[in-house]
Amino acid sequence: MKKVQFYILALSTLAFLNSCTDLEIDDSDSIIDDSAAGEFTGVANVESSLTDLYNGLNRVGDQANIYAISEVSTDELLIPTRGTDWGDNGIWRTLHQHTWDSNHNYILAAWNNWNSTIYQSTQIIDSRSEGTPEQIALAKFARAYAMWIIMDNFGQVPFRTPDEGPKVNPNILTRTEALEFVLADLDDAIADLPSAAAESGDALKRGTKAAARFLKAKVLLNAHVYDGTGTATTASMNEVVELVDAIAAEGFALEAGYFDIFKQEADNETIWWLPTGVGNRIWNGLHYSQGAPGNDGGGWNGFTTLSEFYDLFEGEPDNNYVGAGQEERRGWVPDASNADDTNYGIGYGFLIGTQYGADGEPKTSRAGTDLVFSRDFPGLVGNNDATGIRTIKYHPANGAFTEHEIMFRYSDAHLMKAEAIMRGAATGGDALALVNELRVLRDATPLTSLSEQDMIDERGRELYKEMWRRNDLIRFGQFTKDWEFKDPTSVGDETKNLFPIPASALLSNPNLVQNPGY
Repeated sequence: MKKVQFYILALSTLAFLNSCTDLEIDDSDSIIDDSAAGEFTGVANVESSLTDLYNGLNRVGDQANIYAISEVSTDELLIPTRGTDWGDNGIWRTLHQHTWDSNHNYILAAWNNWNSTIYQSTQIIDSRSEGTPEQIALAKFARAYAMWIIMDNFGQVPFRTPDEGPKVNPNILTRTEALEFVLADLDDAIADLPSAAAESGDALKRGTKAAARFLKAKVLLNAHVYDGTGTATTASMNEVVELVDAIAAEGFALEAGYFDIFKQEADNETIWWLPTGVGNRIWNGLHYSQGAPGNDGGGWNGFTTLSEFYDLFEGEPDNNYVGAGQEERRGWVPDASNADDTNYGIGYGFLIGTQYGADGEPKTSRAGTDLVFSRDFPGLVGNNDATGIRTIKYHPANGAFTEHEIMFRYSDAHLMKAEAIMRGAATGGDALALVNELRVLRDATPLTSLSEQDMIDERGRELYKEMWRRNDLIRFGQFTKDWEFKDPTSVGDETKNLFPIPASALLSNPNLVQNPGY
């Protein structure tokens, strides 16, 4: 790989800064350069810097920023405006409609945050920091993850060395160069990261060999998107299979009991988790009247899903109570007979229909009627407080704000292996058999054949709300398809497969070029 020196920029020009008298700069903007005042001689304390680096990754627990642009930009989640609630100047609606622009705050935050992680990692990796091989490997895993996020979402990736100051005209990694960079970092990381078997608990909240192998498999599975060839190579798909098999060799495996996976307890499924609070995943879709110990004030009544996504799951279309013929992953809604203190009347998976309290009595809407979550919406605006099917995988019965969010898990790796075989891997077994192995475990009817549509639908059913939907839809050529409430002008617009480079970054960095379509 050709080695080039590059420079991150998320800094506005002086003129732009002067025009915004209320603009404040903080270290989340990726523009603070602690070494600018003098020569970089290495970080003062590598272990402390690594702790700060990994603590920074906890930003994924936010309901906005990278989570929003990964999920709300898809058919999986939307945030309808309810009266004035969740209006937020249209910032949520534009994500679902694909009408964002280069000034979208969540797109800017994702750009700044993950570019900052790249630079912070690079400082630790620098030889003058004198990190141990394992410390360097931990930083390289974090850098690979952050660079992959920028590469995946924006295409081009700024990069700077610790010696480059703000007066250097920054250069940019192309998407293909970034792909090579990420793969090289992961190879280095795999060599020196610690092994941590399944159920290792706290050992899995930092980089491990299994986590790095998972990320490399994910990158290779998408490599034909990143390098522009459009066709997966047999060599790459073979390596995906090998990487997943190596993960399995460390004891990671499919786990029965779908919603138990999202508890804090160790299991065979979890490959990498972060100690970030899962409260946003619980409360942002529940109604104001649905509370539990630790958050008696109730939910925030925002996030919902489309009925067309709900319909991907087996079961009766208008009923998700126990016995509605649903597969395990669709979950269930407590009714008057099984709402109690163990679930606080709050269901699992997809919440539709009448919602009950722990006492078995129906919850009430703001209008004083029974709280009934509906399949349909009048639109992205003009909603009452009960429209839309709600989704929940982390449950308040396991803690209202437990700090344990799963980033990588084995079911995803298992499906990546099946997909790699479907895309031409020469080894690994039968893709249909692998998919059916998972479906039987999840109490779903086995498939009789396997198409690309079957594969992406299966990934949606298994991995909803885990920040993979945008990435999957793009790989399967479906991110630009039509879905309810998408702006008609954006349907089929392939330029939406990349987000725009934020306007402030373009103003400050003459080597950045805006992505097509913006």
